[in-house]
Amino acid sequence: MKIDWAALASVFGVSLVVTVALVGVFTLGIVALSKLSAPADGTTPAASGGTAALARTGAYAAFAACVAAVAYGIYLIVA
Repeated sequence: MKIDWAALASVFGVSLVVTVALVGVFTLGIVALSKLSAPADGTTPAASGGTAALARTGAYAAFAACVAAVAYGIYLIVA
């Protein structure tokens, strides 16, 4: 039995980059949603009007990208 170390390193590298990117995109979605919540002191939320809509749209786009990446990964495993 012979291990192809170059292929193993390639799979590891791609997996690491994709994982970090996916976590980063998900984090951006969480941050965008946090812009919509009211602060603990009861003052008005930081995002209002068009900014709130933009933050919500960005968050949904980030979560959709995460779902698409996971679905593509499952597709690659099954196919």
